Amino acid sequence: MRRRTLLALPAFLSQPARARSGFVPTEQGIALLRGGGLNLYLRHAITDRSQSDTGRRGDRAAQRNLSAAGRAQAAALGEAFRRHGITVAEVLSSEVFRARDTAELAFGGARIVPSLIADDYTSGDARADAAEVSRLLGQTVSGGNRVLVGHIVPMGMILGRSLAQEEFPEGAIGLFRPSGADWRFLGFLAAGQLTGN
Repeated sequence: MRRRTLLALPAFLSQPARARSGFVPTEQGIALLRGGGLNLYLRHAITDRSQSDTGRRGDRAAQRNLSAAGRAQAAALGEAFRRHGITVAEVLSSEVFRARDTAELAFGGARIVPSLIADDYTSGDARADAAEVSRLLGQTVSGGNRVLVGHIVPMGMILGRSLAQEEFPEGAIGLFRPSGADWRFLGFLAAGQLTGN
C-alpha cells in the first residue's frame, strides 16, 4: 500500500472503523524485522484504562499510564527483539509517558520527537504532526530498524483510515519499508506474535 494523503481530522474521526486482517504472518514478520532497514511504528504497551487523559503534557498523574501488564509487555517486547536477533538502529518516542515508558522498558530509552505526540496532547495541528511522522517513516535507515513509539490515532491518520483497537492493539507494530521520500506499509505484528504471549 502506498502512502495516502492525510485526511482532515474531523472527516477521519467520522469514518467508521473497518475491520481488516492486516497482520503479517509471524515467521514472515520476524524475517522482515531481522532483515533490517524498516521503520517500525510501535504503539505504546498496555495502559491502565481506569486512568483518564487530561491532555496535560509533562504531568504523569494526569495521563493514562502503562499498567503492570503493559510494563511487562514492553519488557517482553525488548527481550523478544534480542532473542530473535532484531537489530534496532534508533528509537524515537512520543513525549507522552506511556510511550516514553514503553521505549525505556523495551529498548533502554529513546529520543523524544515532538511530532510523535498523541493527537489529544498536541499543541499544534494533529494532521501536521502525523504528516511529519509520515515523512519520518519514509526516511531510510541503516544498521537495523528504526522504532517510533507512538499512538493509535496518528497511525490511522498516516494510513488514511480509522483503526479499530483490535486492528492495532496496544503493543502492536506497524511495519514500513522506506524508500527515502515515501514508504510502503507491509502490515501489523501484534506484540504476542513476537513475545509468544
